[in-house]
Amino acid sequence: MRAVAAFEAAKGVLVLAAGFGLLALAHHDAQDLAEQIVRRLHLNLARHHPRILIDAATHLDDTRLRWLAGAALLYSSVRFVEAYGLWRIRPWAEWFAILSGAVYLPIEVYELVRQPTPVKAAVFTANAALVAYLVSVRWRDRRSRIRA
Repeated sequence: MRAVAAFEAAKGVLVLAAGFGLLALAHHDAQDLAEQIVRRLHLNLARHHPRILIDAATHLDDTRLRWLAGAALLYSSVRFVEAYGLWRIRPWAEWFAILSGAVYLPIEVYELVRQPTPVKAAVFTANAALVAYLVSVRWRDRRSRIRA
């Protein structure tokens, strides 16, 4: 359970760092930064993914950046609360983790069926295993309380 808590906390830290990165872009030219990234990574602008990055950066203004950073803060806060509850082995956190992990499974199945890749398969497998583990923990706890 503590490994799951650490994983959730790590997701929170990663998203929080991304949010601060977005705030750092305020009052700067996001499109110019995106073009620099594409050049430094030697990506082909004619390809689909680099073009998405450039197009998204074109539409970023300070208001959108602040909204995205706020959403990142909210998401990371939820991950930190979940991680705290899982670390302390709280049943509410286990249920919350089951729900928050299971909500992504249909999307991951859709993406895996639509365009299968090893990364998508690994993400789905890891998430499904995590949800199954948490369900088994809750199931064992429930059965032990019924027997007592």
